[in-house]
Amino acid sequence: MNKEIIDYLKNYDGPEINIMEVCGSHTAAIAKNGIPRMLSPKIHLISGPGCPVCVTPSAYVDKLLELAENPKNCIATFGDLIRVPGSTKNLSIASGEGARVEMVYSPMDVISLAKENPDTNYIFAAVGFETTTPVYALLMETLIQEKIENVQLLTAIKTMPEVIDYVCDSDSGVNAFIAPGHVSVVTGSKIYKPIAEKYQIPFGVSGFAGKEMLTALYGIVKARGRGVVMNFYPSVVSENGNENALALIDKYFEKAPAVWRGMGRIEGSGKVLKAEYAKYDAGSKGLDEDIKQNKACNCADVLVGKIRPYQCPLFGKVCTPETPQGACMVSTEGSCFSYLTSNRKD
Repeated sequence: MNKEIIDYLKNYDGPEINIMEVCGSHTAAIAKNGIPRMLSPKIHLISGPGCPVCVTPSAYVDKLLELAENPKNCIATFGDLIRVPGSTKNLSIASGEGARVEMVYSPMDVISLAKENPDTNYIFAAVGFETTTPVYALLMETLIQEKIENVQLLTAIKTMPEVIDYVCDSDSGVNAFIAPGHVSVVTGSKIYKPIAEKYQIPFGVSGFAGKEMLTALYGIVKARGRGVVMNFYPSVVSENGNENALALIDKYFEKAPAVWRGMGRIEGSGKVLKAEYAKYDAGSKGLDEDIKQNKACNCADVLVGKIRPYQCPLFGKVCTPETPQGACMVSTEGSCFSYLTSNRKD
């Protein structure tokens, strides 16, 4: 590691800078590599709304629970979503009560399940950001080409630029961003340029190794107060992104408003299936209600960087990975989970 970078970050004595990592994988990597201990007290890292299950509203989980009540339906989902709280319970509890819930490792796993069980209607919980949306588009392509009629999607697909703009406009004090590496592979680095210029703040696209993140932080701090986008992950991220994946997304999905847990409705921040594919939609539109399971939960303020996880009164007490009161503690990439398990106090 370049000694100049390490010394600069450790001894930085300029104006304070609040840098938000938007990606949940970055949050986990920061804790794993002990990066906060390598930084000057004037450089603050803040976890943002980059964990997809953490920003999925309770109304979406409630819709899955409603669909699971039909014995002909089976909910297919990634593991993290199973424990995300709805307004009264989660999918794990529903499964224990007899609902059919199948954990899958890839959206494409639903294809074989549907073929093997033609009398079952599979509802795939399509949650995620731009990273996973191409796979959902590929799933749609396969369903149509192979004429599979017993699979539907319940979508809660979010897009990054709009929520980053929301954070910048929320008086959270964030004045720089580590741009999400996985998302940027698909979208390209150019999607951050309008926001960088609008708020005159730097963005640094970073990988996930400790050296990569420290290099990105060095560049970001050096660029404080400038509206620039810097790509420190050129091995996989280009300016224009994966144009084939973007074209496949545009074939099946269109922009729409989306509700983010704790933040409410953000215009243009979601993707939904186009009208011509409505028969594949299990009822994704109109899920605008956002009910907290515990009114004392401060996930909303954690997600936009207004408070640190440990400043929530429930943190590590009522709210733990075993008894999560909010979605930030459910996922291993959630801010609260990461802070608690790494004893992070920055």
